[in-house]
Order: sequence, then C-alpha cells, then structure tokens
Amino acid sequence: MGILGCVSCIVGSVVIVIHGPQEQSPSSVEEIWKLATQPAFLLYAAATFSVVLALVLHFEPLYGQTNILIYLGIFSLIGSLTVVSIKAVGVAISLTLEGISQVTYYQTWLFVTIALVCVISQLNYLNKDWFGQNISSIASEICGFITVISGTILLNTIKE
Repeated sequence: MGILGCVSCIVGSVVIVIHGPQEQSPSSVEEIWKLATQPAFLLYAAATFSVVLALVLHFEPLYGQTNILIYLGIFSLIGSLTVVSIKAVGVAISLTLEGISQVTYYQTWLFVTIALVCVISQLNYLNKDWFGQNISSIASEICGFITVISGTILLNTIKE
C-alpha cells in the first residue's frame, strides 16, 4: 500500500504539472497586493486563520500530545499563507536587484512581516510536532520533505 501511495502521488503530481494552466508571474508587489486583496483570497485567508485559531486554542490543548494531525494541520494551514507572502518577497527582491526598487512600497514590508510571522509560527509548531520523536523518525520526515521539494522543482523545471 505504501508503494502504491507513493506511485499515486508521483503520477498525480506529474499530471497536475503537465495539465495545469500557464502561470503568469506577477510583475510587481503592487500586483500581488491587488490579487491578495480580492474578496475570494480574503475569504480564504480569514477561513484559514479561523481554523488555525480553533486548532491552536481548542484542539491543541485537548489532543495535541496524542494526535499529530493537530500540529500538521496548523503547520500546513499557516504554510499556505506563507507561500503567498514569500512569493511577494521574492518578486520584490528580484525587481529590486533588477533596478526597480520595491523597498518604498508599504506592501513589500507588510509581506515581509507576514512571511516572518508565518515562518516563525510554522517552526514553533514543527518543533512541537517533533518533540518526543526519536531521531530516525525526524530524519525520515526531513528526507521525505526534501524528496517532495526536489520532485516539485524537477517537475517545474521540466514544465518550463
């Protein structure tokens, strides 16, 4: 079943990357800000934040030490917001290095702040998830993470 699950994930990832729509890269932090302030994304962000609060305030004290899904849920949901802010910071750095300074836009600093808060929160809950596990479990999780990241990079490289 494990092998079947891995093959299914790989095939699914390849199909998604091959048949996904062409991504248009935002050309400025202001453009990302316009996308991030659309009602659909604001609704998503509010729902995500609400679920994270429920997990942290209600479920973590009750089930956090016995159910790994609580910490994984918190970590993953915060990660979905981290992706947007890191994308904006990456665009800002790229444009600044090209000579189009993004430092003067307040959106750049807001995205940097959101990215820092999200990453620190993720590290906090990742450490709680790892507390009490043996080193071989942690090492296998890190190897799995590196494998997923490597596969994603490879698939995106092949797509381009």
